[in-house]
Amino acid sequence: MPTEPRVLADFLGTWSLKKTIREANGRTAAFEGTAVWTAENDGALYTERGTLTLAGGAAPLSAERRYRWTQALDVFFDDGRFFHRVPDQGGQAAHWCDPDQYDVTWGFESWPCFSAKWVVRGPRKDYEMMCRYAPA
Repeated sequence: MPTEPRVLADFLGTWSLKKTIREANGRTAAFEGTAVWTAENDGALYTERGTLTLAGGAAPLSAERRYRWTQALDVFFDDGRFFHRVPDQGGQAAHWCDPDQYDVTWGFESWPCFSAKWVVRGPRKDYEMMCRYAPA
């Protein structure tokens, strides 16, 4: 069943973000923090910050990532390279990052909570990551 199309303004603000990362070898990691979309020029700056807990009892790490989003829901790395386009009703997108393939499924069925499930395969990376966003 199609969901209402999302526009950039729907994402602006602060969201809680939880990620579960499962590597093909069975190891798991978790991230918990916030994702903030801040209006900037004709788009938005996306910044996520939080704590990454790796398998094996290693000390938790501070983690941060930034992307730039356009009104068309195009996502760019902070250095300006294109990443992928978020389907406005949810669905699949992909990014080839030689030599690894990144496939994502965006889910907006439970808006304002939403998800992004990443499947990353290649010689350097082999994991699945579920990202869950909820209003903060």
